[in-house]
Amino acid sequence: MTPKRLARLSAGLLAVGLLAACGEDPQGQTRQPPQVEVTTPLVDQVVEWDEYTGRFQAVKSVEVRARVSGYLESFHFTDGTMVDKGDLLFVIDQRPYQAALNRAEAAVERADARLAYTKTEVARAEALLERNNISKEQYDLRLQEMRQAQADLTSAKAERRTAELDFEFTEVRAPISGRVSEHAVDVGNLINGGAGNATPLTNIVSLDPIHFVFDASERAFLRYQRTGPGGEGAAQGALGAPVRGKLSDEAGSVHEGTIDFVDNQVDEGTGTIRARAVFENADGALTPGVFGRLQLKGRGPYEAMLLPDKAVVSDQDRKMVYVVGDDQTAQVRPIKLGPMYKGLRVIRSGLAPDDRVIVAGLMFVRPNAPVRPQETTISLTDQ
Repeated sequence: MTPKRLARLSAGLLAVGLLAACGEDPQGQTRQPPQVEVTTPLVDQVVEWDEYTGRFQAVKSVEVRARVSGYLESFHFTDGTMVDKGDLLFVIDQRPYQAALNRAEAAVERADARLAYTKTEVARAEALLERNNISKEQYDLRLQEMRQAQADLTSAKAERRTAELDFEFTEVRAPISGRVSEHAVDVGNLINGGAGNATPLTNIVSLDPIHFVFDASERAFLRYQRTGPGGEGAAQGALGAPVRGKLSDEAGSVHEGTIDFVDNQVDEGTGTIRARAVFENADGALTPGVFGRLQLKGRGPYEAMLLPDKAVVSDQDRKMVYVVGDDQTAQVRPIKLGPMYKGLRVIRSGLAPDDRVIVAGLMFVRPNAPVRPQETTISLTDQ
């Protein structure tokens, strides 16, 4: 390129820059201010809900083990189904325990016969003692034999009761109502019973009602202790407060329950305290171990201003919005944010109800620059 053509190109670029600086495009037309959508904050009665994450847990969970040893003869349930308290689950070979029960019953009969005989001897000795035909020592001996026979009968009955329990324990029944897991031992295996090293057979968890366990911060706990959930002045902590819960794939909080337990101390390591809610679960929609979210009333109801979250601009740790003034220019307005409420963001401070806030077209807006506002409306959602 010749020096002459290079000079002409530089002059043209300079002219384009001057036109842009003067608000004109290269064709000589004046550039229009950017068009934006504006709205006034929506004012509504707001109830803030503190949200916590946690997991659902069974109210009752039992690991089923055998109380007596023996070969597993049969099981009487389908893995993973619902069972009622008292339903037969497993049967252990009953023959050894039936034989032990028969021996115990025979021992009771012998002890009972021995007692009857000694009672007759005591009665005869009493009659002889009245006629001075036997000594007092002989009478006392007969009386001692009767008392011994009574003790032997009591012991025999206790042994029989033990044998009856052992025979009864050969039928392993459901200790609670709930959903049973799979059987852990197949028929024909020798299982250990008793309290020491009993063989696990299966487990059962209850489903209705169901617990939700979560951890609350120390700060939230103190607030609940002093003012009650929602700031309603019930200084009894969160115990008994209504809550809302949902599963990870549910759009809204569709399960309602109450707080039924708050721990007695704050964990020094995490600065949190364990709490628990209880939910009705008649349809079995909530499963122990499933992750979920819980909402506990934190504040309200109170009147608040609301805006779409997309209207908020971040400058490091500062939050702000653009407000259109009477001169149709965009003015920066620092604000303090609250939580989300039904799809809109609570604005705690920094705005007036009649402020016209830019909610769309923010990428073209500059502070103190003119804009072309177009009115729009905002509304709450169901979530």
